[in-house]
Amino acid sequence: MESAKFTVIGPRDPVTAILGQETVLTCHLSPRMSAANMEVRWYRSQLSSFVHLYRGGKDQYEGQIPEYRGRTELLKAGLTDGNIPLRILNIRHSDEGQYLCFVQDDTFYEETILELQVAGLGSAPLISVEGHQDGGIRVICQSAGWYPEPEMLWRDLNGRHLPSLSETTSRGDNNLFGIETALIVKKHSNQNLSCCIRNTVLNQEKESAVYIAANVTLDPDTAHPNLFLSEDRKSVRWEYNWQDLPNNPERFDYWSCVLGCEGFTSGRHCWKVEVGGRGLWAMGVARESVGRKGEISLSPERGIWAVQWWGQFRALTSPVTPLPLSRFPSRIRVCLDCDQGQVTFIDAGDEAPIFTFPPGSVPGGRIRPWFRVGLGSRFRLCP
Repeated sequence: MESAKFTVIGPRDPVTAILGQETVLTCHLSPRMSAANMEVRWYRSQLSSFVHLYRGGKDQYEGQIPEYRGRTELLKAGLTDGNIPLRILNIRHSDEGQYLCFVQDDTFYEETILELQVAGLGSAPLISVEGHQDGGIRVICQSAGWYPEPEMLWRDLNGRHLPSLSETTSRGDNNLFGIETALIVKKHSNQNLSCCIRNTVLNQEKESAVYIAANVTLDPDTAHPNLFLSEDRKSVRWEYNWQDLPNNPERFDYWSCVLGCEGFTSGRHCWKVEVGGRGLWAMGVARESVGRKGEISLSPERGIWAVQWWGQFRALTSPVTPLPLSRFPSRIRVCLDCDQGQVTFIDAGDEAPIFTFPPGSVPGGRIRPWFRVGLGSRFRLCP
């Protein structure tokens, strides 16, 4: 019998696949006819080394390229209509490139070439405050796991692009790209920023925001009666005098604590606190719903993430974590990352890390600055 004459047709444009997911390479015969009894061979560069082979009415795996074993499937639902798509599972970087769809019926054969383009979305940008430089604050944005090499840019809250100080790209053993960029935030510039990383193939991006200097003020409605706030609500001190204040539900009545007015639910926020005196004190963040009445446990389980000085420095974990410091910190920077659920404490004098409650420690919800001021100590929120 004379073989049927046909053309093998595939997509003109490259097929885009996402790393780790599956994709389907489409191919069909024209005119439409059954391919159920034909040989269908998907291959890369050599006909003998195939990605997938269908022959004699069933799949053949002997001779298949090893890296495709267990990852390919010829979708047979449309074989009788001349449709011969190939599904590839768990897409890898090495899958990128040309594929040939080869079909043979007896002595006649045809083939077509397809292009597979692989792309990968990396991790969400991680923004960190690295310290002071050139009269401003050096901020770093990092991300990894991208393919191909992504675009990275800084933006202010109005969407305007901000020039970066430096940008470094690296490529790991998995051939995926990592990228890091730095920016200097000047004192009088817009300190609300976002770092955006874009995959130009997928036209998708990931973005994280940072608020370098949160304008934290103290909330007088929460202040314990022994705490005296300054008129600008930037300073607090402890005194023996018990103020005659209304015992409203928001006020702490046992521990000498006060909350910041501001509450944060997203983004990254930093504020700097000047510590005065060597008496008992603690600072950090607390849930909006933290207990205010009676004796409460100052711990993450009760909605407080803080460090404390009481003859020695320690983190208020459960149990507490002693913090051996080389010197008493006179200024501390507190950084709350709501998106990561993380709180970091930094010695603002030499930028040395003090302690970090790791990512995921702080759950979602509204989080507020928290302070405990004891006898012989005082705080001032720095501009």
